[in-house]
Amino acid sequence: MTRVALLVRVSTDKQEYHRQIQELTDHCVSKMGWEVVKVFANKVSGAKKNEDRPEIMEMLSYIEQHQIDKVCVLEISRLGRNTLEALKIIELLNEHKVCLYIKNYNLETLDNEGRINPITSLITTILLEIGQMERNTIKERMNSGRDQYIARCRKEGIKMGRPATYRKSDETMREQYKKEISLLKQKMSLRNICAITGTSVATIRKLYRFAQ
Repeated sequence: MTRVALLVRVSTDKQEYHRQIQELTDHCVSKMGWEVVKVFANKVSGAKKNEDRPEIMEMLSYIEQHQIDKVCVLEISRLGRNTLEALKIIELLNEHKVCLYIKNYNLETLDNEGRINPITSLITTILLEIGQMERNTIKERMNSGRDQYIARCRKEGIKMGRPATYRKSDETMREQYKKEISLLKQKMSLRNICAITGTSVATIRKLYRFAQ
């Protein structure tokens, strides 16, 4: 039986990846007849480098030590939002003769003989590039809107930002950064906590006193 691993990701702590896991599991088991042997999941921006994404590093380490035939993702953006980093993952999977299966397009990077599918390679590259272009366009629009708003506020003499006296209460900090505090208590490094949660290193440093 074909042994597969699932790779799922969401960008923020406010999102949940359980739907992705359920949808992929149902598809792989019920429709394709594959065996799901491992799930790699995380809440982190896909624009980060692979080495800053724990689920990617864990997956690559796992496939080196276990017999995995395919890695399944719901859509190509779950692999990563950075075209170069996503293509690196595909290349590493190809080297280990592990096929990447993209459910929403029903694409597989390797054929039944373990050979690279050139058509899929072309399509995935195009999809990744289109996704990156769309994100860059959105970012440019947001920056443009922000710059226009700042210029208008300055012109009208409107003060921006939080009041100088603003400070979150300890209770608010504990509630908002539960995960970060938990990881600090586990003695995890600042870099890894930042990679996992997306919270800035400066903010994590402020949480040290809650982890004592």
